[in-house]
Amino acid sequence: MADSGIVVRPIGRVESSLTDPAVAPKQGDEGAPQAWLAFDPAVRAGLRDLHVGVEVLLLTWLDRAARDVLTVHPRDDRSRPETGVFATRSADRPNPIGLHRVRIMEIDGLRMRVRQLEAVDGTPILDVKPVLDPGVER
Repeated sequence: MADSGIVVRPIGRVESSLTDPAVAPKQGDEGAPQAWLAFDPAVRAGLRDLHVGVEVLLLTWLDRAARDVLTVHPRDDRSRPETGVFATRSADRPNPIGLHRVRIMEIDGLRMRVRQLEAVDGTPILDVKPVLDPGVER
């Protein structure tokens, strides 16, 4: 495939007590702490209709992941058979985009506190999208 020149710019960063990907939970519901999402002032208008209690899909760039990995042992468990990376939630993959379903617990200016986020401190935020309820248009 030809390089299409895709450019993605972070809109913020994760602020978390998690600092080491090797000891971070694999998924948010496996003991991940609350964390803060700190957004760039340039995206303030895009955040205006988010509020406490809303569930969002947070897309991050897993900047410490290996990008040359195509197969993994799921959940780093060597007793499990090697699996194609696109059939797993592994951070290590050609384009390490993280997908996290989180609930907004608090908003303080350009910062949002969310629960159950397994991303480590400093992880770049790429996008935020609402979790859609069936039958609700947005």
